[in-house]
Amino acid sequence: MTHTRAARRVTVLATLLAALTTLLAGPGRASAASLQEVTGFGTNPGALRMFRYVPDGLPAGRPVVLALHGCTQNAAGYGTGSGWLELADRWGFSVVLPQQQSANNPSSCLNWFQSGDTQRGQGEAASLAQMVDRQLADADADPSRVYVTGLSAGGGMTAVMMAAYPEKFAAAGIVAGLPYGCAQAAGSPYVCMYVGATQTPRQWGDRVRAARPGYAGPWPTLTVLHGSADYTVRPANMTDLVEQWTDVHGADPAADTTDTVAGYPHQVFRDPSGRAVVETYGITGMGHGQPVDPGTGGEHCGTAGAYALDVGLCAAYRLGRTWGLG
Repeated sequence: MTHTRAARRVTVLATLLAALTTLLAGPGRASAASLQEVTGFGTNPGALRMFRYVPDGLPAGRPVVLALHGCTQNAAGYGTGSGWLELADRWGFSVVLPQQQSANNPSSCLNWFQSGDTQRGQGEAASLAQMVDRQLADADADPSRVYVTGLSAGGGMTAVMMAAYPEKFAAAGIVAGLPYGCAQAAGSPYVCMYVGATQTPRQWGDRVRAARPGYAGPWPTLTVLHGSADYTVRPANMTDLVEQWTDVHGADPAADTTDTVAGYPHQVFRDPSGRAVVETYGITGMGHGQPVDPGTGGEHCGTAGAYALDVGLCAAYRLGRTWGLG
């Protein structure tokens, strides 16, 4: 009898534990999975590779983040280093991680500066749009909650996707990146990177509007993070991004809110209705790379390494909170 009661007690406790585990596992606590390559996702005119990360047990209707690596990087390294994969597990969303091929660019940079790769329906931009469509279909994800972000060349391509496919993205995050049409405005990608282009806010905005003629909105909102000591992509590009996207949103290029986050200057720009449409983090003293804050839980995410810089602020976490992912 005693043995039977003890067995029943163990069974009850196991059942309760299983129920508690299921309850806690919800969308925000999906379990770890592995990176998978997807082929046949479309015509793929830009000849990119598609990888994705889908937490085990992820329910339908969850968001999608398109995360674009920088030069010399790959999908897996950027996904882990930036912290996007651990946040996908923590908060419950899927991540699409494109990868450049050396045949397209010997430094593995996405071609943010090539006209044939930055226009709607062409090249790499079209390939990235096809990846998003494939992931939305496969994961039965929420098409109103798709976000795009990237570092450096990936940041430049983030601006491309905002301009060429604005209807696909609710918001974007550009890390150490460049405004849309910068290489053409400056006459060279290197002038754009090392100096910046001379354009008025209206000229910047016109470049975006020309990428999707007749489109009346809504446009993606934008968060920019950039190091003040970045000598690869000068901080002037963050100023140009602010001018470009406040003009697109019909907002004043002067910040409505200025404060500090984790000790770094933070600004918010609002449209005439009061909605925050552009946000910036100037990471004082940081060079060229993705801000990370390694650790577990809380505001920590990312792994320090090449172009993943431990500055006590994780860009992916800040973006994800702004987007309502967690």
